[in-house]
Parts: sequence; C-alpha cells; structure tokens
Amino acid sequence: MLESGCKAVKEGMLEKRSDGLLQLWKKKRCILTEEGLLLIPPKHPPPPQQQQQPAEPAAKIKELHFSNMKTVDCVERKGKYVYFTVVMAEGKEIDFRCAQEQGWNAAITLQMVQYKNRQAILAVRSTRQKQQHLAAP
Repeated sequence: MLESGCKAVKEGMLEKRSDGLLQLWKKKRCILTEEGLLLIPPKHPPPPQQQQQPAEPAAKIKELHFSNMKTVDCVERKGKYVYFTVVMAEGKEIDFRCAQEQGWNAAITLQMVQYKNRQAILAVRSTRQKQQHLAAP
C-alpha cells in the first residue's frame, strides 16, 4: 500500500490477538492509509518509501486492504483498553485492542467508509460513461 504512494493517515502501536491456541496479545506497529491497514512486527524495519535500498522481505508485514474488509465490530471498553474486531470479506475475524484514548477503531472505520464511498462513486461514474457511450449514435 505504501509502495503505491498512499500517505499514512495514522501511525502507532496496536495489539493483535494471535491465531494460535494461546491467543496471546502481540504488539504490532500499524500504519493506517487511505487504502487499508499495515501491520508490522515491532522489530521489523519500516516499509520502504521510494528508497534505493534492497527490498526487505515483506513476509512479516500484513496488509489488511479495505477492499477485503467488511466491518469493524464489537467495540468494548474494559479497563484502559478498547477491544474491536476487524471482519474481513471472507469471514475471518481479527481481534485488536488499544488504549482508549488512541481511537484506532474509529480511525479505521472512518477510513474504510471513505474508501468504500470512493469506490461507489467510481462505479457510478463508470456505469454512466458506459451508458453515454451506448446512447451515442
């Protein structure tokens, strides 16, 4: 996502619940863009931004693109944390938590809605252009 020139809207730390048996909370460095959410292990170097260095293996960086995201659900406030779930289009649920004052859930939701709105506008424009081409003699 950063390679395509998307600017970071929000950066910081989030905790993600692991998929394993123990379901431990693991800290991830996160970058929210207009296209989605990047999850980077805290010890991993930052993703390259038009740098002329050899490319790092991006296997550890997870991209949650808004085109594959369905909703941000289950907001719960417990103690100092806000817990929320990102539901992907294929039904996979990814649990996160952050300090209440950080507002990650709201920021992700807002960016996702803006992304979906942009896609809807593009779809409508495309349909109108096709109709105009068909109507032209």
